[in-house]
Amino acid sequence: MNWALARQTGWRVLLRVEDLDGPRIKADAAQLAIDLLAWLGMDWDEGPVYQSADLSPYKDALRRLAAAGAIYPCRATRSQLVAAAVSAPNKGDHEVRYSGLSRPDDVTPFDFDDPAHVGAAWRLRAADEAITLRDELRGEVSHNVQQSVGDFVVATKAGLPAYQLAVVVDDHRQGVTHIVRGDDLLHSTHRQELVRRALGIDSSMIVHTHLPMVIGEDGRRLAKRHGDTRLDAYRKRGVHAERVIGLLAEWCGIGPRQEMGAREFTERFRIDAMPTDAVVFTAADDAWLMDGVPGRSG
Repeated sequence: MNWALARQTGWRVLLRVEDLDGPRIKADAAQLAIDLLAWLGMDWDEGPVYQSADLSPYKDALRRLAAAGAIYPCRATRSQLVAAAVSAPNKGDHEVRYSGLSRPDDVTPFDFDDPAHVGAAWRLRAADEAITLRDELRGEVSHNVQQSVGDFVVATKAGLPAYQLAVVVDDHRQGVTHIVRGDDLLHSTHRQELVRRALGIDSSMIVHTHLPMVIGEDGRRLAKRHGDTRLDAYRKRGVHAERVIGLLAEWCGIGPRQEMGAREFTERFRIDAMPTDAVVFTAADDAWLMDGVPGRSG
């Protein structure tokens, strides 16, 4: 959908590989994702650009934030954070609201490169106020970051920039103006706005669109508990890319499912017809994908 919007409107498409998530990154995962994009018929104008290839832009941003007192070091362990948390994490949610355990009383400048801070995470001071941003599908969305998660991590104990900082730095330096992604990241947008403000980045030209997630029949995001629903698994079983795109097209309000290529999807897709409710992937959907495999019958 992101790609289709870009091709409809003449946006430049940059393929950025966000590979800073340490041990959770699987070997060859990036190349597999790139191969799957090509299999589906998508292309890009620049990239792939790997975040891990050059950490200097993120380190420069962290130095600026530390010198301004916008971030501070925190050595608390997860058990300490949970013990001191204002509220317990929800089931399945690994994030607790930070209590301010290590937050300095006053805005204090820090030297990000001081060896004394090695092994500490860095947190951004989140103002206790609601931030209102406009989403193309949902209209104005307000969220108070301080009340939901508190001061959040922008650099890990391993010295790597966290997602919320890295994407802001990259979006700014790579000229990204339209951000289209899943609505599971809707409230991350408000954290990123706080990072932009701390860095003095003008966000007035940024347009956000958060698309509904695909979930299982139990109401939870697709995972191993729902069977192997990975695109690569379907590709290996002989499912045509046109079947996958046809299923997406129906979910996007284009019409009854039918095999469809990426170019036709682009011609017919309309963001104003996009539903905002989560999409449920059913056993019938799986069967329809598999019915298109040569040698199989419905």
